[in-house]
Amino acid sequence: MKRQNAASRPLFLFACFASILSISTPALADTGKIDPADTGWMIVATALVLMMTIPGLALFYAGMVRKKNVLATMAQSLAAVGIVSILWVVYGYSFAFVGENAWLGNFERVLLGGMTMESINPLAKTLPEALFVIYQMTFAIITVALVAGSVADRMRFSSFVIFSIGWFTFVYVPLAHWVWGGGFLGQAGVLDFAGGLVVHLSAGTAGLVAAVMMGSRRGYGTENLAPHDLSLAVIGTGLLWVGWFGFNGGSALQAGSRAVMAILATHLAACAGALTWSTIEWSARRKPSVLGMISGAVAGLGTITPASGFVEPWHGIVIGVMAGAVCYWACTWLKHRFRYDDTLDVFGIHGIGGLLGTLLAGVFATSAIGGTAGGIEGNPIQVLIQLYGIVVVFVWTGGMTLILLRVTDALAGLRVSQQQEIEGLDISQHGEALQ
Repeated sequence: MKRQNAASRPLFLFACFASILSISTPALADTGKIDPADTGWMIVATALVLMMTIPGLALFYAGMVRKKNVLATMAQSLAAVGIVSILWVVYGYSFAFVGENAWLGNFERVLLGGMTMESINPLAKTLPEALFVIYQMTFAIITVALVAGSVADRMRFSSFVIFSIGWFTFVYVPLAHWVWGGGFLGQAGVLDFAGGLVVHLSAGTAGLVAAVMMGSRRGYGTENLAPHDLSLAVIGTGLLWVGWFGFNGGSALQAGSRAVMAILATHLAACAGALTWSTIEWSARRKPSVLGMISGAVAGLGTITPASGFVEPWHGIVIGVMAGAVCYWACTWLKHRFRYDDTLDVFGIHGIGGLLGTLLAGVFATSAIGGTAGGIEGNPIQVLIQLYGIVVVFVWTGGMTLILLRVTDALAGLRVSQQQEIEGLDISQHGEALQ
């Protein structure tokens, strides 16, 4: 009973805080007209983004861990879908995307109360509100699931569940509101088309903090911790790649030219990232690995994400090349220099990629596409605005993640025992194993 009371206290405090902030917030108005074409495209985009987590991320991650941890890794992605979906409807959507407060939303759509067939959120004026709800839900799902990659092979499943609830509540929901829901970062002019800050930098930062706090896997640096089955990771990469068209293209929130431009830039960045990473690896190690190819592709995809709806297609190639080179450096030199065991390179690929892409959005933003000029169009101040957003997200996410991990450790213990780690998390956490 004491543990339950302790676990519910942060949520109660968060609700009280939101209640205070929501005073005098204007009601959600239905200002717009539902468009069938936009609705049809966004239904497809929603399905594509959900596919990125199950099965995309589940396969991508599972293919890169050892055989004894495959099911446990997949279970974390599945758990993220279930946990975040329910919490998003209960309070996440209302606190993230309802109301005009600079810090947090309000209670107007708790449990989606008051939403009708005709409801429209002013942030998506041509879509049924229910569609906007579930589309944004899929972003929250994959962000929470991404964090798990940093601590794969060693985190208790019960601890992952507790941490996910807290991290979604105190990190993802506020960030989504600050950047996309009318909060202070969006008001300041920070550009993040599809989640360089909200998704990638936040997940990467949380992964770094978690990896450092939990320590290295048993045998890290001395034993062979090679991936179990890279063919699964390649399939997962393909699903992520295709799903990213809904992730970035769907963030236009309508079926139009901007969505198509975002998709084209996204594809080119993935191609450039994969080729750049492979070229560097080929030169340094004499052989281009499959792991390097898929890592470069995902680096390109993550890095173009914040810029995709603001830049021209050829900018996607430049951003992809830079993503392949910088993320390769982060996953090799930087990781080894500071000796942190980020199991699946969440910080090196998503954290560094999200940071880089957010800065480059300020450099390459084209007013004819996204309505905002960047540095190359004579507006260098936009780069400083982007840097401001990066600092806020990094500090908030890092600080809150550290607090949440300490709370989780006190409630359930973060790490499995040494014996459980040796026998594998599939057996020790789920009582199942691959044959």
